[in-house]
Amino acid sequence: MLDRLQSLEDRYDKLNELLSDPDVISDTKKLREYSKEQSDLEDIIQAYREYKEVTSELDDAKVMLEDKLDNDMYEMVKMEISELQEKKVELEERLRILLLPKDPNDDKNVIMEIRGAAGGDEAALFAGDLYRMYSRYAESQGWKLEVMEANSTGVGGYKEIIFMINGKGAYSAFKYENGAHRVQRVPETESGGRIHTSTATVVCLPEVEEVEVDIHEKDIRVDTFTSSGPGGQSVNTTMSAVRLTHEPTGIVVSMQDEKSQIKNKEKAMKILRSRIYDKFQREAQAEYDQTRKSAVGTGDRSERIRTYNFPQNRVTDHRIGLTIQKLDQILEGKMSEVIDALIMEEQAKKMEQIGE
Repeated sequence: MLDRLQSLEDRYDKLNELLSDPDVISDTKKLREYSKEQSDLEDIIQAYREYKEVTSELDDAKVMLEDKLDNDMYEMVKMEISELQEKKVELEERLRILLLPKDPNDDKNVIMEIRGAAGGDEAALFAGDLYRMYSRYAESQGWKLEVMEANSTGVGGYKEIIFMINGKGAYSAFKYENGAHRVQRVPETESGGRIHTSTATVVCLPEVEEVEVDIHEKDIRVDTFTSSGPGGQSVNTTMSAVRLTHEPTGIVVSMQDEKSQIKNKEKAMKILRSRIYDKFQREAQAEYDQTRKSAVGTGDRSERIRTYNFPQNRVTDHRIGLTIQKLDQILEGKMSEVIDALIMEEQAKKMEQIGE
C-alpha cells in the first residue's frame, strides 16, 4: 500500500510541474485532463502526507522514550505515543478506502428522472415528494438544481419530472436512488382511512460531455412540434418543442420546457447523451455481472429499493436492511444518514472483493 501511495505522490508532483508547462497551458485538452487528474488525487495525497507526518512524529516519540526522563515527562510521551498510534490506524483505514477503485462518474453532475408509477394521482403526488426531498438535499450541499422537463398533474404532483443537479460529487450521492420507491400512507382522498401503497421510479444518469460518447449527427432524427399543456391543448403556435430520436439505439427524448427551439434542443441533447452513455455502461455492466454481482446502488431499475411508511414514520432501504424512524426528516432533505450507509456498504463490498 505504501509503495502505491508513494507512486501516486510522485505522479501528483509531476502533474504540478506539467500544469506549469507553457506547452500544456496552451493545450486546452491536456490542461483539462491533467487538472482533473490532479484534483482526483488531492484527497489521497493530503491523507498520505498527514500519515507520513504522524508516522515520523511517532518514531521520534518512541526514540524519546528511550532517553532518561522524569516520571511526568515519561507519562506525557507515553500518552502522546498512544494518541499518535490511534491517529495512524485511523489514517491507514482512510487511505485504504481512498485507494478503492473509484466510479469515474462520481464527480459529475447528475440528471434525475422521476415518474409516478402504480397508484394514479397518489403515485404522482409521491413523485412530487421525492422531487422536493432531492431538491432540499441538493440545496443543503450547495448544489444547483435546474428543471429540464416537468409534466405536472392537477393535484400537485408529477407524472414525470426531469432535472439536473450541478455540483461536484452530485452523481456520487444520488446514484444509489436508481430504482422503484414505494410509499405506504392514507391518501387525502381516502375517506375510510385505509392505507394505500403506491410507487414512483427514479433514474439517475451522470451528465456526459460530448467527448465521452460518440454520437453522429446523421444518426439523430430531429422532429419539431408545437408545445402542449395539460390535456394536450397548444401552448403556443411556434414549433419550439423538439423530439430527438437516436436511430441506432431507438432512444427518444422530447423537450418543450423552453420557448426557444434551440434551448429545447440543447437540453434534449444533454439527456440523450446521458441515456446513450448509460445504455452502453449498463450493457457492459451486465456482462461483468454474469461472473460476479457488483456493489449496491446501481442495480436493476425495476427493483424495489426503498419503502416510505407514513403511519410509522419509517424509511426502509431493502438493499442493505436499513430502517430509520425519521421519515419526516428524510423527506425534508436530511438524507445523509441513508446515503452514508449506502456508501459504506459499497466500500465494504469493494474491500471484500479485493480481499478475495
